[in-house]
Amino acid sequence: MADLSINLAGIKSPNPFWLASAPPTNTGYQVQRAFEAGWGGAVWKTLGEPIINVSSRFAAVHFNGQRVAGFNNIELITDRPLEVNLKEIYETKKRFPNHAIIASLMVEPTQEKWHEIVKRVEAIGVDGLELNFGCPHGMAERGMGAASGQQPDLVQAQTTWVKEVATTPVIVKLTPNITDITVVARSAVQGGADAISMINTINSLAGVDIHSWNTLPNVGGQGAHGGYCGPAVKPIALSMVAECARDLGVGVPISGIGGISTWQDVVEFMLMGATGIQVCTAVMHHGFRIVEEMIDGLNNYLDDKGLASVTELIGKSVSRYSNWGDLDLNYKVVARINEENCINCNKCHIACEDASHQCIDMLTNADGKAILQVREEDCVGCNLCSIVCPAEGAIDMIPLENGAAPLTWNERQKVISSLNGSYSEAEVV
Repeated sequence: MADLSINLAGIKSPNPFWLASAPPTNTGYQVQRAFEAGWGGAVWKTLGEPIINVSSRFAAVHFNGQRVAGFNNIELITDRPLEVNLKEIYETKKRFPNHAIIASLMVEPTQEKWHEIVKRVEAIGVDGLELNFGCPHGMAERGMGAASGQQPDLVQAQTTWVKEVATTPVIVKLTPNITDITVVARSAVQGGADAISMINTINSLAGVDIHSWNTLPNVGGQGAHGGYCGPAVKPIALSMVAECARDLGVGVPISGIGGISTWQDVVEFMLMGATGIQVCTAVMHHGFRIVEEMIDGLNNYLDDKGLASVTELIGKSVSRYSNWGDLDLNYKVVARINEENCINCNKCHIACEDASHQCIDMLTNADGKAILQVREEDCVGCNLCSIVCPAEGAIDMIPLENGAAPLTWNERQKVISSLNGSYSEAEVV
């Protein structure tokens, strides 16, 4: 069985499965139950000046029969006194000394406030700190959370203030509500961050009740924007992790967050550069024991791949993630329909005819049976037909050997520039 232990910027954990700072890590009772279930670490629900939360707080997006495809919340940081949280963190760490406990922190952006809370939290024995610069609602209106995280200079300054007194590793949690997440990631590193975590929730409104006209959720008939998470945000989170992992100006370990609910998700995030992962929504949906299947699945996967340690996955796919201008324009794939697996639902034909390149014909074979066939000379390899097809193995996307040397858009533009107008752009191969 492979070794699942990780070391994220000096924070050791028996496995890469951590709970994110959220309702599941609100109390010592919850975190201890999570550790008993098999979670390797937990980021305690964000500490700061206790606030008053509203009721109601959560809403979900259900799609095509799936419950909680997306999740929205307007809950803020801890509403319990700091002294109570610190006592429970101390007790939890004493009971589970080999599990990672990270304190998530959010205070006003002043040096004095950061120094004060860091000293108090580290005094009770946490393994690390996570600076919450990502919460998009409520706290942002008070100048904290995403309001700080969207300003690179504030991210750098606050990280620097924390590092002035911190004795444990410092993780900076980044907001996705920004044009380029690598900009603030680099600022965090310049401020001394030992690691970064991403993504926090995405600014959102879950929906509107078309009968009452109230927003979802609503507080006495009034709503507000909240934070979006769950499976729906996974592609956004994965992209942002990859962008930071391949940015030479970042260069610190990453704790991946966003829509993770299966062991396969964990593998994807680690391949794209995450050293470990954090989970919230899946636990809120299914409970702590989902980690058992995640651990078993990851163990089996590593064994099948012949890997001795989960750390061998970290970043292995980063080099395969590049800019559009570096993709090979001469690479060609086409769709091929397998008659024996086709159920003749015609979904591929409709999709291609209405939304793609009209290259799937409805024909009749020699036996008088209706069949679908791709005109490969007109197929652009967009994948749409294979995506909408409900029958496993009915459509394959096949790479074609066309004899053409690889040519990227960037290389092509260099050739065009070097010709000084001798040839038209259309004539350049």
